Amino acid sequence: MKNIELSVDGSILTITVDLAKEFGVSSSGKSIIIASTEGNQSVPGKEEVKIGLNIYRKK
Repeated sequence: MKNIELSVDGSILTITVDLAKEFGVSSSGKSIIIASTEGNQSVPGKEEVKIGLNIYRKK
């Protein structure tokens, strides 16, 4: 995962992203990547629950 922190407290999932970070241009060249799970990932402590997340801004 790039720039994504996941934490679980009971049944609450908290996602933390630093919006000031950037990881370059997307493969399409149309946006700047801020954060990504880089595909579907298991939620910590809840392996049966998956998350897929991309955060970006227009170039």
